Amino acid sequence: MNILVAGATGKTGSHLVQTIIDQGHAATALVRESSDTSDLPPAAHVRNGDLTDLSDNVCQGIDVVVFAAGSGGSTGTEMTDKVDRDGAKRLTDLAAAAGVKRFVMLSSVGADQENPSGDLAHYLKAKHAADEHLKSSGLTYSILRPVALTDDARGDDVILGDDVDKTAKASRRDVADILADAAISGRYDGMALDMQSAWSD
Repeated sequence: MNILVAGATGKTGSHLVQTIIDQGHAATALVRESSDTSDLPPAAHVRNGDLTDLSDNVCQGIDVVVFAAGSGGSTGTEMTDKVDRDGAKRLTDLAAAAGVKRFVMLSSVGADQENPSGDLAHYLKAKHAADEHLKSSGLTYSILRPVALTDDARGDDVILGDDVDKTAKASRRDVADILADAAISGRYDGMALDMQSAWSD
């Protein structure tokens, strides 16, 4: 399969691209022209595209799309809307138009709420809107909603669904593994799942 990864140069995305390649599939990194691609594996394909201004043919020849992008914690609400909400929705529409087989969304714990509160409320509203748009797109989808991300090594276990401790943490490597599994196997088709890593004492 040829799997398009939005957010491929990010911390989670770079792990994801490597995991896809390690499992014998083609990884196409969707990157802005100004992005630093030096950390991408040599086997990765690069496709130029800006989530704030995507071309109509960005999903041409793609089997599965994984949205693992984010505007980043240092950007304002406008960029959150442009990337995390509108960029994700536009990529969803282009994937549907191109006949993509599956769309996997990296979301966030709490994005299942329509009217969240707290410091992350605006971000979670944007993610919620993107998730709901994907659900109604007609695409086969999976939505992964990890708890707070960490650069720690893989956990000894991964917990999915209702048993997730929303105050726990999730290793980016574990997140990448689950995203790759969702993209390749279809094991989580039609599901929106919270996720955490678990480490033994």
